[in-house]
Amino acid sequence: MADANFKDLPQHALERLQGLRNQNHPGGVFTSDLSVNEFLLVREAGFEPIGMVVGSSIYHIGFQQANYRSNEELQVLSQAMYHARELAMSRMEEEAQALGADGVVGVRLDVGRYEWGEDLAEFIAIGTAVVSREKGNFRTMSGKPFTSDLSGQDFWTLLRAGYRPLSMVMGSCVYHVAHQSFRQYLRSVGQNCEMANYTQALYDARELAMERMQMEAHNEKAEGIVGVQLQEKSHGWGSHVIEFFAVGTAVTPTSSDHSIPVPQLILSLND
Repeated sequence: MADANFKDLPQHALERLQGLRNQNHPGGVFTSDLSVNEFLLVREAGFEPIGMVVGSSIYHIGFQQANYRSNEELQVLSQAMYHARELAMSRMEEEAQALGADGVVGVRLDVGRYEWGEDLAEFIAIGTAVVSREKGNFRTMSGKPFTSDLSGQDFWTLLRAGYRPLSMVMGSCVYHVAHQSFRQYLRSVGQNCEMANYTQALYDARELAMERMQMEAHNEKAEGIVGVQLQEKSHGWGSHVIEFFAVGTAVTPTSSDHSIPVPQLILSLND
């Protein structure tokens, strides 16, 4: 592990990584936030978990004034949320790279707020770095370890069906939802009616987030995206400013003639 190649990582991170299991240190311990079942299934799929990897960025989120009566994207805030997540992800990938990992599974992306910084937020990416027991190229087109937010069970199923993860792809859109005028309010009092203004705003924002996630998958030359989640949160910006965040795992077939096993019916004996 050459420290000069990992300038974004703090010294304690490098020291921790040196104690983990990797090709140059087979006697090290491994760490993982996978459940027992996930851990065993990842191993059964031909991968060895070698260490938890983490990336973090505390980001100052700027300000953008929104028009009270307009539905509009707040691009300054969208860019901030996107850039901060990218920083956290790139540092997590850097830790995986330092371990010589082929990929990172079970990735979680969280945003935390602290009382000591009203405009600050911490963006954290956490996952388990894995290395393949078999020779093969599981890295991305840019030579980085693959990333995936799939569970260990889904990762095993995906590989068994002849697909492999390429990278986590995401799209973000921070949107201001226009306030209703007094006249609009009076027209809807006691009526069954669609609130077109609100419908259009949420529709547009989701579409923008999804479109950006799809564009990332196109750039990775992926066949598709699985496990997509659409999250809506207001990170302390007030009730009319919402972030729409789309995230999933871009996948590609491992070969052109792969076959998908026939699903089997399994009856659970649990209550």
